[in-house]
Amino acid sequence: MVRRESVRLLAALAAAVLLFSGFFGGDKSQAEIQKARQEIRKMSEETLRMLYRYAPEARQQIKNAYGYATFSNVGVNLFLLSTENGSGLAHNNRTGKDIFMKMFSGGVGVGLGVKDFRIVFIFDNKKAFDDFVNSGWEANAQADAAAKSDKKGAAASAAITVAPGVRLYKLTKNGLALQATIQGTKYWKDDELN
Repeated sequence: MVRRESVRLLAALAAAVLLFSGFFGGDKSQAEIQKARQEIRKMSEETLRMLYRYAPEARQQIKNAYGYATFSNVGVNLFLLSTENGSGLAHNNRTGKDIFMKMFSGGVGVGLGVKDFRIVFIFDNKKAFDDFVNSGWEANAQADAAAKSDKKGAAASAAITVAPGVRLYKLTKNGLALQATIQGTKYWKDDELN
């Protein structure tokens, strides 16, 4: 009897997550598409300002990079089910083009609550950028990093390398995350907004 109740609870939670993620949303009108693009661009600008405040060295890294991507993610923990759902854009510094994207991850974890965080990817070269944008990307391995200071005791940097030519910053409202975990997260083009 207890097992049946657990299965029902997990099924109900999974259904709720799908509804919150917009899975059942219909086609958007042109006005809704334009509004969604504007909101994502605004989020991207806010994310970069936040990043530069906490990691000033990132400004030069992004300026010199082939491109970057910014994402706003909302993580939800409901007892044994945890998800992250978000949107963002990948910006090509060479062409100036924005590619709108989505992200999602799901897993099992004990807890209850909602957390809001931002992610910035920096792509050093065309191959790394194109692979991320055109093929989608899935983080199968956990990427953890502790903030480390350089020999002179300067401000900590929490950028980590997650793939050849790809660095990652993870931010919360309180600043740089000392640990960046992106395990099981899938990133792909948003066909509706592109």
